Amino acid sequence: MNKIFLMLIVFYGTVSLSMAEELTVELNSPQVIISDIPTKIYFELKDEQAKIIEKDTSLSIYGLYTYSDNQTQTTNTILFKQGVAEISSAVFPESGTVKIEIPQIDWQTDLRIIPGWLSLLPPLVAILLALLARQVLVALFVGIWIGAALIYDYNPITGFFYGLTEYIALAPADPDKMAIIVFSLTLGGMVGVISKMGGTQGIVNILAKYASNSQRGQIVTWLMGIFIFFDDYANTLIVGNTMRPLADKLRISREKLSYIVDSTAAPVANIAIISTWIGFEISLIGNSFQSLGITDNPYLTFFKTIPYNFYPIFALVLGLTIAWFGRDFGPMLKAERRALKTGQVLAPGATPVSSLDAQEIVADENIEKKWYNGFIPIFVVILTTLLGLWFTGLSALETKGTDLESVGFIHYISLVIGESDSYSVLMWAAFLGSFVAILLAIGQKLLRLDQSIAAWIGGVKAMILAALILTMAWSIGNICTDLKTADYIIHISEGFLSPYFIPLLSFIIASLISFATGTSWGVMAILMPIVIPIAYLVPQADPTIMLSQQQGIFLSTIASVLAGATFGDHCSPISDTTIMSSMASGADHIDHVRTQLPYALFGGILSMVVGYIPIGFGVSPLVMLPVGILIIVLSIRFLAPKVREG
Repeated sequence: MNKIFLMLIVFYGTVSLSMAEELTVELNSPQVIISDIPTKIYFELKDEQAKIIEKDTSLSIYGLYTYSDNQTQTTNTILFKQGVAEISSAVFPESGTVKIEIPQIDWQTDLRIIPGWLSLLPPLVAILLALLARQVLVALFVGIWIGAALIYDYNPITGFFYGLTEYIALAPADPDKMAIIVFSLTLGGMVGVISKMGGTQGIVNILAKYASNSQRGQIVTWLMGIFIFFDDYANTLIVGNTMRPLADKLRISREKLSYIVDSTAAPVANIAIISTWIGFEISLIGNSFQSLGITDNPYLTFFKTIPYNFYPIFALVLGLTIAWFGRDFGPMLKAERRALKTGQVLAPGATPVSSLDAQEIVADENIEKKWYNGFIPIFVVILTTLLGLWFTGLSALETKGTDLESVGFIHYISLVIGESDSYSVLMWAAFLGSFVAILLAIGQKLLRLDQSIAAWIGGVKAMILAALILTMAWSIGNICTDLKTADYIIHISEGFLSPYFIPLLSFIIASLISFATGTSWGVMAILMPIVIPIAYLVPQADPTIMLSQQQGIFLSTIASVLAGATFGDHCSPISDTTIMSSMASGADHIDHVRTQLPYALFGGILSMVVGYIPIGFGVSPLVMLPVGILIIVLSIRFLAPKVREG
């Protein structure tokens, strides 16, 4: 193994050694360096003496950047400007140690280089172990442990302790992630109170009039998922928690319920022109447009990409088609037949992520089951969410001074929702819904205050396992960030980008990153700045590609990143939305992933074969989208077996 030495030597013209010794250096670099991946290393001289040196024009500060691979040696000059220097896009091809040293102030540090393929190890081990051992918490922890050991000098003991303190303990420290946990726990508390005062059973009794069998129950669940289009988290938790009692009564398996919930959450939020996703998506498109000098409106561009966003559309159509025809395939067929024949909505030995069946939140038999005791708190959550998104979005736009007079009505609404503080709003909604539920219980003398609080706490306790799994999933996501897992996947995919296959490869890469890291938004943030310039410039350089085809490649590439992020997210057991779908539906998480995977793969493969391959060669999405939908309908109708045999 070759040793790689990086020497940074700072010279101070007429500065005395004593003055230099008072300086300190702040180093901003990755935890480890991944071989063959461009790395940025940032230096800053601290303390007042650095400012004094900068003011004196007779003094110069510069460094020497020397790299040796035992065959060649290259030396570059690094200039400090205002006490700051940067080594950008340094590439180290082999494992070893990078030594950084400033002799004048007796400062040095070492950075390790590890092979790029090791960055794939933590998420892959976690995913495989989760599927094989069916213990998602254990699997995630092992993945975190391996990742931390790679980062901390391959030491398993150090990796164990630092995995706990530097990753698991810090994962919820991000305000947005903590808001998600608080929202989930609080909404669980609200559901506990609703259940204890009979509101949940009341909703079931009303919905049972319209959903009198498994088929209709699945369709109603799907329609509720479409109705709550404005946020995927709110969609998942509200639909799952509301429909679970009815699904149990209709003998719909928890696996099927969690699938319907999952397949209508992110997909509908992804393509909805008004959702909490829209601002993030438009901002990524707009930033790339600005760097390329493109003057097109980012929102209108997003609107044009919707017909190219094959996977979310196919996922929605597939969920409705399966419910409509009462047919399934793969492990889901077995789960549905089990539930239909035996009434066991959970497989034997299954461990639900959440359980809202504890005695402390089950309604007494003598309590009248009133539907509005369940509907009113849920309606308060939805209404508070919509109003909160609107007013926080307006406030943010006013603070920025955004001109809203020149935009259309739909664009106006989308800008407002896109700029909203969705995480804060969801917390407000969950707490207000809990407050209203407790008031209803006490006001009607259905529960005493102490009983209401006990029911609320019982609902929170039912969500603890899910909160732990979410925390672990975020932790392994941070491991992947430090190990540059996404960058490595992009690196090994370079050189395969033909203009005709840019949409297809963008979809595949987005899917792989999302599957390995368990995040959809992170994939968008990583890939959009990379693939948009490629999709814009590469086709223009090929004279055989017509202008209309260039536009199709460009729009479909943007859509393919959004679609691939959702597809990989649906397949990954470490995805937060997949975990939340299991949680809200009361399903065993691994059973949910295992039964959903064939459906996700069907939609993903169809998106490639019917969508991104022909689109790259100039076929219109207005032709291929109906073809894909027709294939879904015919495949389910004539190839998938009926759940109810005979």
